[in-house]
Amino acid sequence: MRRTALAALCIAAAATTGLTGCLPGQDSADSKPSKQSTSDDPGKQQDPFAGLSGGEIADRAVKATTGASSLRMKGDVADGADTIRLDMAVNTKGECAGTMSMGGQGEAELIKTGDTVYMKYDEAFLRAQSKGEAKADVDAAVTLLAGKWTKMSATGKDAKDLASFCDLDTVLSGAEDVNSDATRGKTGTVDGTPAIILNEKDGKDSYTLYVATEGKPYLLRVVDRSAKEPGTLTFSDYDKPVPAEKPTGDILDLDALGG
Repeated sequence: MRRTALAALCIAAAATTGLTGCLPGQDSADSKPSKQSTSDDPGKQQDPFAGLSGGEIADRAVKATTGASSLRMKGDVADGADTIRLDMAVNTKGECAGTMSMGGQGEAELIKTGDTVYMKYDEAFLRAQSKGEAKADVDAAVTLLAGKWTKMSATGKDAKDLASFCDLDTVLSGAEDVNSDATRGKTGTVDGTPAIILNEKDGKDSYTLYVATEGKPYLLRVVDRSAKEPGTLTFSDYDKPVPAEKPTGDILDLDALGG
């Protein structure tokens, strides 16, 4: 079955974190047409994709996106009954920096640089992830870990999935050679960047893509409107440095504790 541009990106991003799909998301106000930066009047906005079909534009966007050296990915991803919300900058060097939360309960910070994964969890995140465990054990984990930076080897058993998620080539590897059949829609903006809106269908599922009309045709946002796995991923900060630096201060070595 043909894989749409959106589905390819959503599946690729989700699979590398051990997840299965995308959760609901809504277009922000700035993803709608803006009188200041975009217009549906072709006389007021030059079309860099004149003569191209929606599918050809989508294919160009996927090619540009997968060719980037870095990007920031923000959105919600389903993990069973929970929702993982992530805001992460990643690059092709295997570095990343950002935050994630599950089910809206707490937050964890993640940095990978070199062969080390650094994480810092708040109390709410630790307690949410420890449901069902003995209260004494949960309290001990909170006392030990909450608000403190920890580190693990990126090649260790507990960090392999996270390390893979920090490699942009791995994250987007499933999004190549899409052969999209998207149709052209109106113009709009995503976080102030002018975009053309494309629409795709795959059986009963429908998707919306926002492709930059200035500079390289990067994907700015993909919206999955399918019944089972609706969701949104927004992409920005293409080819910008990822702020992946070793945290300062004391760092708890989880590998040493586990050994």
